[in-house]
Amino acid sequence: KLNISYPSNGTQKLVDIENEISLRPFYDKRMSQEVPADSLGDEWKGYVFRINGGNDKQGFPMKQGVLSKRRCRLLMSKGHTCFSPRRTGYRKRKSVRGCITDANLSVLAVSIVKKGEAEIEGLTDTSRPRRLGPKRVGKIRKL
Repeated sequence: KLNISYPSNGTQKLVDIENEISLRPFYDKRMSQEVPADSLGDEWKGYVFRINGGNDKQGFPMKQGVLSKRRCRLLMSKGHTCFSPRRTGYRKRKSVRGCITDANLSVLAVSIVKKGEAEIEGLTDTSRPRRLGPKRVGKIRKL
């Protein structure tokens, strides 16, 4: 599955892809690398995706900076991603996946960096307004 987001419109869509061969260009890439989406089909021609993250089949999240394809256990503390401390000074050893993609991922989160020529229904043809406006005076004046 691919969780595709389009940040300029504020929309996202979950696309289920059965053909494993079309996902091969996404394998052995690191998080925040850009991948052309031409292998997904003709409607994705010209699109470029950035890999944002993902979860493996057991639900463990990918973590930026862990250079492996497998799962590893890290000692997490305050300020780490994938961890929310319950008390002050609290540390815990948690399992996370490395930042390199492979076939063991169940969901891969990507965002559109460059838009192609065709519109994707539900993703690039609609736009959602921002739910919350700015609070700082300087940012309100920019609007």
